Amino acid sequence: MPTSTGAAPKKGASNAAKSAETLVAPASAGLLKDVVGWLDEAKAEEIITIDLAGKSSIGDFMVVASGRSDRHVGAIAEQLRKKLKDAGCPSVRVEGQETCDWVLIDSGDIIVHVFRPEVREFYNLEKMWSMDGPADSAH
Repeated sequence: MPTSTGAAPKKGASNAAKSAETLVAPASAGLLKDVVGWLDEAKAEEIITIDLAGKSSIGDFMVVASGRSDRHVGAIAEQLRKKLKDAGCPSVRVEGQETCDWVLIDSGDIIVHVFRPEVREFYNLEKMWSMDGPADSAH
């Protein structure tokens, strides 16, 4: 299950950027690994991770994945919500389950977006959040 967390400092990164990246809690990195694994178990497709250190204060990581249909997107989101609650995430917020075109699952440190493929292609979050060009990685 190849994914990219982008957690390693880039060559030539400033000390401030390196410091910001080391501030990411090890718990977030561990939970990220679990989240990616749970998405894989739920048969999510094209799972990518984006390290938000130095890009945003909304969280430590963003994960983007696809489901094959609206029912699949809803099932992935519900399974992930349950797994996060079971893992002890105190306040998991979910938006978009009414239509299941795009469901956002926010655990605080990790924000997960699950899309139907055509909706994902339209919004192209990977490109928007990638400062180095095209998407960080594809699964």
